[in-house]
Amino acid sequence: MNDFEKETSARLSANATNVDLHKAAAAFMRESIRAQYSYNFRALGRPIIQYPQDIVAVQELIWATRPDLVIETGIAHGGSLVLSASMLAILDYCDAVQSGNALDPKNPSRSVLGIDIDIRAHNRAAIEAHPMASRIRMLEGSSIDADIISQVRKAAKDAATVLVFLDSNHTHEHVLAELKVYAPLASPGSYCVVFDTVVADLPSGTYPNRPWDNDNNPKTAVREFLAGHPEFEVDNDIEAKLLVTVAPGGYLRRR
Repeated sequence: MNDFEKETSARLSANATNVDLHKAAAAFMRESIRAQYSYNFRALGRPIIQYPQDIVAVQELIWATRPDLVIETGIAHGGSLVLSASMLAILDYCDAVQSGNALDPKNPSRSVLGIDIDIRAHNRAAIEAHPMASRIRMLEGSSIDADIISQVRKAAKDAATVLVFLDSNHTHEHVLAELKVYAPLASPGSYCVVFDTVVADLPSGTYPNRPWDNDNNPKTAVREFLAGHPEFEVDNDIEAKLLVTVAPGGYLRRR
């Protein structure tokens, strides 16, 4: 560990116990969620319904874990798929430079698999027309449907390293079912990231038109899952780094 890394580690330790900093971050989360802050950003031209801090965390995780396959539940406008695909393209480019081999962009070695119960036609068309489209495959259907699960497992079978992002239906029951299926696909040393665990920390009724609330959400599902799966642990350093995140306690590292 060099001097800068030691300084960073010390800052993260300090952040983790800084009460005023956490209060400020929590206040910003509450107000920014009311303002629909996460709907204002794009990834390589596609809307990405995510906080900038989590976008940064995603690119750091992809660079660190160097996955062959990224599995994402929840597609929406496709920004997250495009972000992941762009990072995988960078990894392939770096590998080609280091090895001296030619890079074939039409036959990428790394890819993203996205699942959504309803892929809107205009979103599908925009994703398929994007320069990153050759790296993206989409499945329409529930992420916990048996046929979808079978296709995902087949895709993951030959991948040396898999990274998983769960961001679809945010009810406890659905997320727990996803975790039981998709978390085991994450490779040792890689991650299964569960987004929108922040719902548990928000006032009751924050999402009046949704079936999830602060007693029925991704964080309650994560807690139940972790109780029976010691092979996963929360990476608290990521939360200490981000402070503002929709996934507190949701960055799960497979030991």
